[in-house]
Amino acid sequence: MACDLWLVPLVDVLCHTPDNPFAEELALYDKALGEAGLPPVPVYAYMPGLSGDVAPVAGFDYDALHFLRRAYLLQMCGLAVTPVDELGGDYEQLLEMFETNAQQSHLVWHYDHAGAYVPVDFPHPLANDELLAGGGPLGSSQTLLRELEFVAPSIGIDPANPPAAPQPPMAPTELEEPAAPAPYDASPFARERHVWLGLHAAATRSLAQGSMIIFS
Repeated sequence: MACDLWLVPLVDVLCHTPDNPFAEELALYDKALGEAGLPPVPVYAYMPGLSGDVAPVAGFDYDALHFLRRAYLLQMCGLAVTPVDELGGDYEQLLEMFETNAQQSHLVWHYDHAGAYVPVDFPHPLANDELLAGGGPLGSSQTLLRELEFVAPSIGIDPANPPAAPQPPMAPTELEEPAAPAPYDASPFARERHVWLGLHAAATRSLAQGSMIIFS
């Protein structure tokens, strides 16, 4: 199944308009951030080069996302990160055995078909009943980027000098559609690397441009 990542510019020309399509979500995020003693989702004044246009930044397969999450859990728990051909029972065991660790990870504990990362720095994903009933835990772009940098060496990526990110999808993909094939990569961690590069591009642009990341 295909997974798209989109960037939503947090600019006033989008966020302060009456017909903002993300108004309800942003209100939920602001509430969760406020309950945690954090500032609200930042909204920036318009400046040249920024607009209210929502645009795709990356696309990959849902299964590949879980391959990367598996690698992160193994690395975080001090276990050997080994390539596998398919996700088996070891991934489920990891999630059960290290549930607390998983729920503290912005990469792992996040709905993979909805939800968002916002450019506000906080250590653990935020969750309340309203968030979990909708898009799932709220993540931080800053912490997601740190977690990506942490797992990168175990899948053969230098986080200080990563390969170029793949091109974003040309058009939105439906949930049941197959994901577009990833560029050729001879690494045994090809799937993990493809997702890493997409998430890394999204996180860095989220911080550079003042955007939130949404899954679609």
